[in-house]
Amino acid sequence: MKAKTISVEIDDFKIKGPAERMVQLFALGMLAQTLPPAANVQPVVSTAVPAIGEYWPLQGGLNGGFVHASGDVPAHYLIFAAKDVGTLEWGGRGVEVNGLSKTDGYTNTQVLIGNEDERAYPAANACAEYQADSHHDFYLPAAAELYQGWLNCPEVFAKDCYYWSSSQRSANLAFLMYFDAGGQLSYGKYDELRVRPVRSVLIEA
Repeated sequence: MKAKTISVEIDDFKIKGPAERMVQLFALGMLAQTLPPAANVQPVVSTAVPAIGEYWPLQGGLNGGFVHASGDVPAHYLIFAAKDVGTLEWGGRGVEVNGLSKTDGYTNTQVLIGNEDERAYPAANACAEYQADSHHDFYLPAAAELYQGWLNCPEVFAKDCYYWSSSQRSANLAFLMYFDAGGQLSYGKYDELRVRPVRSVLIEA
């Protein structure tokens, strides 16, 4: 049985596809219009999404893959910086920072760089200061976002070192990612590990 198709035409723009796919695109478009994008998800119109792991022109880095909507955060793509920004301490040893999560690296980074105790958080600061293609909204990835990188494009990360996440384990430990085997462990905040910035973009249909 042949699948039903739907055609949509607006001005000179016309798109045609399977009914189920068109409904999904319509729903995504409605979501983008009705939900205010989270601070870490910047809207962008794109007609061609590059392959995972490839450079995304004008977006500041490499396509890290699609992330489905969760809670107040709409569906988006992760854009990993094309290179690391160094080997740095996580910082704040002995301090359990409130408000950090395993999934929202943008909020984690804002909490760390905006701390009131004037403690330094070098890894988060380096990511917040990173710029590419005129974008200045990079952050230190959360543990789940680094895991997404391992699932989708592990080849763009070094395999002989650990990468810091912005997710905290305790007052003295934070989570890291090892891209050779895909392991996630916790390590001392005073240790210097590799750091890779990331940003998020909402793709409008």
